[in-house]
Amino acid sequence: MDDQTVLKTTPLHALHLSLGARMVPFAGYDMPVQYPAGVLKEHLHTRTASGLFDVSHMGQVVIRAKSGAYEDAALALETLVPVDILGLKPGRQRYGFFTDDNGGILDDLMITNRGDHLFVVVNASCKDADLAHMKAHLAGCEVELLEDRALLALQGPRAEEVLAALWPDVVEMKFMDVRDALLHDAPCIISRSGYSGEDGFEISVPADQAEQIAKALLEDLHCQPIGLGARDSLRLEAGLCLYGNDIDTTTSPIEAALEWAIQKPRRAGGHRAGGFPGAARILDELANGTARRRVGLKPEGKAPVRAHAKLYADPEGRTELGEVTSGTFGPSVEAPVAMGYVPTRYAEPGCQIFAEVRGKYLAVTVTALPFITPTYKR
Repeated sequence: MDDQTVLKTTPLHALHLSLGARMVPFAGYDMPVQYPAGVLKEHLHTRTASGLFDVSHMGQVVIRAKSGAYEDAALALETLVPVDILGLKPGRQRYGFFTDDNGGILDDLMITNRGDHLFVVVNASCKDADLAHMKAHLAGCEVELLEDRALLALQGPRAEEVLAALWPDVVEMKFMDVRDALLHDAPCIISRSGYSGEDGFEISVPADQAEQIAKALLEDLHCQPIGLGARDSLRLEAGLCLYGNDIDTTTSPIEAALEWAIQKPRRAGGHRAGGFPGAARILDELANGTARRRVGLKPEGKAPVRAHAKLYADPEGRTELGEVTSGTFGPSVEAPVAMGYVPTRYAEPGCQIFAEVRGKYLAVTVTALPFITPTYKR
């Protein structure tokens, strides 16, 4: 086996094996896709109680201006993302994306104002490219990948209760708040956010104390370990994009229905309008719309419609419209759920189109996203 095929492991690898996880390769890592309970039960447990996910494969990055001023780091990063980072208050987090010169999406990420620096979490599959991109373009900043941290996601309606047993102050946090905390004397960074549509937290912890903290959380009977399988079905029901499936360099933020993440100061007429890669296209699409849009799709019946299934205007498959980008069975909605891109004139909720599945054309209804009602603590 050469070095190219050796999978990396997270600091929780031994714990996953001890819990009976089925491991699969994902973004260069050996990751748990499910535990003995299975994807369906793990999904429903997260929706009704709380689930603990290992997301240590993600990239945790610190951006610090050489001047030491937060404003300088924020303005530097604004040259790469169409997001208002200067206006982000200390201890607050915001969703954003790197764009390229054509207005396509290089990656999506979470950005936090940590007072005197930025803390950024990027996708595992884009980690190396993102790091190189930032180092190449943020000349006035130090950009550091934190190699000695793990990342845990605790999600679900009982997540606050589970975490409060280790850190009672968590009850004061609102959605997208970020705080420092000591968990078992380990210095942690806790954000009230996640990727499930539920209330929850992402917890950056020292790698050498990750297993201890994970075990402490799992001691709560309401908390169970959850694998990548349920993480995918949870995020799809919540209408959240997966980079490489629903968004990539061929999709603009406006086509992807992510314009809500572009704040007023970066839009036409704003104090710092434009100034990011692909701004001409993205600002034009904000003003004039796009030829296609990402939409929710509800297939009829119980059979899921998977990624790459072609979408058509007619039940004979004569007029191709686009394709499904993500699709699975949604355990919480007890029906198949999917997302994909269609011409804008077909993007109205209630519009009926057809998906090709094994040579048949199944009726699919365009629907508003998300499929579930999120329970974020505002």
